Amino acid sequence: MLAKFTGWALLVVIRLLTGAQARWWGCPPKAEQRIYFANHQSHLDLVMIWAALPEELRSITRPIAARDYWATSPFKRWITTEVFNAIYVERGGSAPVPPPAAAPAPSEERIEPSFDAVVQTELPLSPPVVETMEPTAPVVPGSAEALAPLQPLIEALQSGDSIIIFPEGTRGHTGEPQKFKSGLFTLAQMFPEVVLVPAWIDNVQRVMPKGEVVPVPILCSVTFGEPVRLEEGEERRPFLDRAREAVVALRYV
Repeated sequence: MLAKFTGWALLVVIRLLTGAQARWWGCPPKAEQRIYFANHQSHLDLVMIWAALPEELRSITRPIAARDYWATSPFKRWITTEVFNAIYVERGGSAPVPPPAAAPAPSEERIEPSFDAVVQTELPLSPPVVETMEPTAPVVPGSAEALAPLQPLIEALQSGDSIIIFPEGTRGHTGEPQKFKSGLFTLAQMFPEVVLVPAWIDNVQRVMPKGEVVPVPILCSVTFGEPVRLEEGEERRPFLDRAREAVVALRYV
């Protein structure tokens, strides 16, 4: 009950602050399983799309939320999980960086590493010391390692939910969406029956510019475009570029 009341109150505040105007230009609001993919310029993007959706769609649609921002306090965790029913994801570069390895202790005799030869100490009974460099195995598309970051989204889609994603992976600050990352392509391959709906979020970056904590009243809108689909045999980059162009085109509608 508290989460529902908070959701209603938040919806009123957001609509008073931004207008949260939804423009269904390319498709009607429909209770079918969808992946909404949009440009990303503010932490409020997920809130903006959530508020723009009709109530019957909000209840079946889960936005993604960056864990390193939305899970940093008990209140943020509560509102993203209980009100928005968001899916936490790890943003690129947010993983902790391991500390540098300690320098080896000085010794009287130093053995220089070699990657193509056997180096043997002067002690007669010591076995030969071989220095090798383990090759870094490439991440295979479709492997468990490649799908790990998408697993929360895959589980949500498997359960029948619609989701809201931002294929740029991180916020942009130039007004132009960055190149889309491969997650949208992978999800389109895995769930061909799910409808892919592009969306353009306008002006929300001006409501709360980077570094600010007090929002500014600005009229904002979300324009939902004509669905796109992954064509048979279409490769990753052409599809992602086409999906990005579908989002950008909505700016001028």
